[in-house]
Amino acid sequence: MKSHSKSLSAARNHPAYWAFLVHRLSGLALALFLPFHFLVLGLAIEGDAALDGFLVWSSVPLVKLAEAVLVLLLTAHLAGGLRLMWGEMVAWSNHQKLLITLVFGLSLATGLAMMVRVFA
Repeated sequence: MKSHSKSLSAARNHPAYWAFLVHRLSGLALALFLPFHFLVLGLAIEGDAALDGFLVWSSVPLVKLAEAVLVLLLTAHLAGGLRLMWGEMVAWSNHQKLLITLVFGLSLATGLAMMVRVFA
């Protein structure tokens, strides 16, 4: 039984597991965001006054931070999806650890660039 728990622990320390976890959690967070997105679209349909009220609220710094986190989640989820598609087309190699690191680094850089843009 101990060898099973050791192999499970080793698997959870693998970069591919962390990439899977980031992809899954970012997907869940984006799914939770969708109803709010549709609510705002509904406000835009209702008229200018309703949308203007929302736009005033959306200028609050905490909401701006949430927008930057949303972009980070989107880029992380995109990176995870690209990793999965790449894995379906190409056999596993040691280079994929490097690709996982590079792609998620790129998504983090994109999210941070969004935060700089929002708070500048």
